[in-house]
Amino acid sequence: MALPTFVDRVTLHVSAGRGGNGVASVHREKFKPLGGPDGGNGGPGGSIILRVDPAVTTLLEYHHSPKRRAEHGGHGAGGHRNGGHGKDLVLSVPDGTVVRNRDGELLADLVGAGTELVIAEGGRGGLGNAALASAKRKAPGFALLGEPGDELEVVLELKVVADIGLVGFPSAGKSSLIAAMSRARPKIADYPFTTLVPNLGVVTAGETVFTVADVPGLIEGASEGRGLGHDFLRHVERCAAIVHVIDTASIEPGRNPLDDLDIIENELSRYGGLEDRPRLVALNKIDVPDGRDISDITIEDLRSRGLRVIPVSAASGEGLKELTFAMAEIVAASRTEKPVVEAQRIVLRPAGADGADFTVIESDEVPAEPGHRGWRVRGTKPERWVRQTDFSNDEAVGFLADRLNRLGVEDRLLQLGAIEGDTVLIGRDENSVVFDFKPGIEAGAEMLGRRGEDQRFDDRRDASRRRRDIDAAMPERQEGETRADVARRLDVERRGAAGPTSYDIGGEDDPDLLGAHEAEQAREWAEDDPEGRG
Repeated sequence: MALPTFVDRVTLHVSAGRGGNGVASVHREKFKPLGGPDGGNGGPGGSIILRVDPAVTTLLEYHHSPKRRAEHGGHGAGGHRNGGHGKDLVLSVPDGTVVRNRDGELLADLVGAGTELVIAEGGRGGLGNAALASAKRKAPGFALLGEPGDELEVVLELKVVADIGLVGFPSAGKSSLIAAMSRARPKIADYPFTTLVPNLGVVTAGETVFTVADVPGLIEGASEGRGLGHDFLRHVERCAAIVHVIDTASIEPGRNPLDDLDIIENELSRYGGLEDRPRLVALNKIDVPDGRDISDITIEDLRSRGLRVIPVSAASGEGLKELTFAMAEIVAASRTEKPVVEAQRIVLRPAGADGADFTVIESDEVPAEPGHRGWRVRGTKPERWVRQTDFSNDEAVGFLADRLNRLGVEDRLLQLGAIEGDTVLIGRDENSVVFDFKPGIEAGAEMLGRRGEDQRFDDRRDASRRRRDIDAAMPERQEGETRADVARRLDVERRGAAGPTSYDIGGEDDPDLLGAHEAEQAREWAEDDPEGRG
């Protein structure tokens, strides 16, 4: 099987590098108590960049290797050591490459040597606990995770950047013309569709140097898929002028220069977008006796249409000088009107949510309990914060809650009618994080506790659950019933008649203070018997 040597359309799968995780670390050194947090930040992941390289003329490399991945960022370490940056992956593409997403939407048109497009941006590195320390949270017991890099599928299309495009029927002599005018050496043979890929040639006419593109032949019905179809016409979209190469020595029955011109123009109009290009007509093969006669017969009819017609012969070279200077005249005029293309760097970034930091909409994507509703929060900041949170660390979850509250997410949910117990989704559709809405949690940075824990989420202690049960029952207490009476009643309901059911709040039997009594008793024993003899 023959391998392709020219590819002008590929589907590319790109994955940028993930950012490194931050680290939670505390400085430990002899004779230096309370060293403080010293966890370093994670390094950013590598990005994937498309860069225009004039030395590249085809997308063949990405036809063979369509999946590309950049390096991940390094994780942070203790001692304020940050993770290494992931190396960017630069992909060289030809001048004139058009980038579209999977749905066909235009993302960028890369023209000009050195122009860059950051097609997939690397993920940000997570902050270490040294960077998260503040006046209220002096020693954070958590760090932020690195963000995943962009991952997407794009379609690369090559539109050859040429000044002049040669169009015409197969075997009209387009490849012979470009070979006669330049040093290009395309394949030339005496059968139709010899040219299967565009050929470029550099032509010099006086002080003007320009490029000419030889486009594979068109036939009637190309817009419906006959022959090679319209696929290669995109290579003449950037041309300053279109040259009709007409075969005056064709032996096919029913062919004549006027009908050939009308058929090609009809196919160009069906393709669209080329109506404003100047036209030249090259009556080729006048070195053949019948060809010269037909040229003499039809030249005036063509000129009556307002076309500039030049009889030429690629074989003998007759008329080529006049044709090249006519092309150069159009190219020079076009260049004076067109601004100079400078290399630029383009970065694809997602659009904001209606100009706000976030949006909240009602959603039924996750079934909610009876009497409750579901909500989805969208926005660059909330989604990024969720991706950075380590949900195995309660303190990190509390930090996320504080950030969302400061952003105004809780207030917006309450405005829309959300109640405690509603389901809230934050994050990308394919990887959302589900929360149970619980409003009214105060900021917790100043609430002291062990590193990695947040007292607001500590539902595992019996004393904490019992205290919340008592608080919930107080508004419904009977007349004359004290807090201690409420506690006794709840204990009876929970444990039945077995075990002790009566105690005074703050007394020796109070389970909230039982651990403190035992510790005090152990200290008294240690004082009475310091050597532990019993």
